[in-house]
Amino acid sequence: MKRIITIIRPDKLEDVKQALEEIGCHGLTVKEVKGRGIQLGITESYRGTDYKVDLLPKTQLEIVAKTEDVDEIVNTIVKSAQTGCIGDGKIFISPVEEVIRIRTGERGDKAI
Repeated sequence: MKRIITIIRPDKLEDVKQALEEIGCHGLTVKEVKGRGIQLGITESYRGTDYKVDLLPKTQLEIVAKTEDVDEIVNTIVKSAQTGCIGDGKIFISPVEEVIRIRTGERGDKAI
């Protein structure tokens, strides 16, 4: 099993959710986060005064999936979240040792 953590633009959330549903990936956790990457934020102007916004609003998705499903999920996220501009986001994939469904006590792939 793998955990897929994805950071995307907030305005791409609905596109990504819809695309994931179309491939049968329904379980996910969504968080509103702030962050910055290589662009180090943006400079805005308000009434003639420039100011720097160095932490931009982003949306974080967490998905735990069977190892064999990871490539399809990642490809779907990339296609649906990509704008081609700086700030599109990142995807991090890491192993998951165990999953336990609290309600039934099921473990492993059955609990996903």
